[in-house]
Amino acid sequence: MRIRGLEQARAWGAAHPRAMDAGLALLVQAAVTMPFVVPRGPELPAATWTAYGLTTLTVLPLVWRRRAPMTVLLAVIAASALYRLALEGPGQPLPYQGLVCAYTIAVLAPARQRLAAGVLLLVAVPVSVWLNTRSARELTFSLFVFGAAYAFGRLTDARQREHLAEAERAAARERARIAREMHDILSHAVSLMIVQAEAGPVAVRRAPERAEAAFEAISATGRDAMGQLRRMLGVLRDEDAGDGRSPQPDLDGLPALLDRVRAGGLDVRYEPAGAPAALPAPLAATAYRIVQEALTNTVRHAGARAATVRIERAAGLLTVVVRDDGRGPRPAPGRPAGHGLTGIRERAAAHGGTATAGPGPDGTGFEVRAELPVPSAAEVGT
Repeated sequence: MRIRGLEQARAWGAAHPRAMDAGLALLVQAAVTMPFVVPRGPELPAATWTAYGLTTLTVLPLVWRRRAPMTVLLAVIAASALYRLALEGPGQPLPYQGLVCAYTIAVLAPARQRLAAGVLLLVAVPVSVWLNTRSARELTFSLFVFGAAYAFGRLTDARQREHLAEAERAAARERARIAREMHDILSHAVSLMIVQAEAGPVAVRRAPERAEAAFEAISATGRDAMGQLRRMLGVLRDEDAGDGRSPQPDLDGLPALLDRVRAGGLDVRYEPAGAPAALPAPLAATAYRIVQEALTNTVRHAGARAATVRIERAAGLLTVVVRDDGRGPRPAPGRPAGHGLTGIRERAAAHGGTATAGPGPDGTGFEVRAELPVPSAAEVGT
């Protein structure tokens, strides 16, 4: 809960930068007010309202620190110099305003402005120390705190850039994932519908009862695809629906998938082994999609009569094998090759596994084999 609260505060700050800058200026104002309200000895300079007003003038520019960091730094230095030269007011334990400016310039300013600010501070800090105590101790301390503020600013800039790059990489991964999901759903459904529609006119002439079944299969396949797409788009539109990965298919849905493929005329046998029901949901969804895409390639390209789906779990490894008796996924002349096999390899690689495709063991047909590591219960918990 605490981490989530910090993330929400950062998000609010990013959405309301002016309010954040005003709040920071008020915080600095509270800090510089302390020497004026703490009881002072008679030998120290008096805490007058004029001195306090001029101190406030050194804080006010911080409200615009994001929009013009170099201008704000110059204004702070000028107001501080006026305070030091024109008045004998209370001093400050730390140069809060200058530290905020140094940090802001390190985070937001381009390289040239950062260099100019560094040169300016290397001149202003020794001059300020000379006007104050003229001690090497104060000079060393002042240079240290300004260097630390600048270093923290550069680290913040590097972290923000890394977060931005990671967000862009995450967005790219999510786009690729959604593209694979859309490809699998549409490619599978459309391929089955095309096969069934092409067989329909022949069945109408030779076996009307089979034609009716083919048209029913087309309708069922289309409804199923529309349902999956509607769920996916609904999740993407709903900002409170998690990460957009639910609902996902799993191995319990394989029998229905194979029934739809059989309705298209391909004889598919299912040979499960091991205990796939205990698989983590993301891994089960990947295994389902690999089978779906492999069978889609068989229906579209292989010219096969039969196929076998085998899923085996043993020794921490889930093996998915889809083998047919066709000629392999060779697109028709003039038709571009699809992205199915590439998607299968990407899905396997996302789980630390591998996927291969090629002729069957005896040199005939075509086989897609994916080997996916099954995480332990401890790994799933983390």
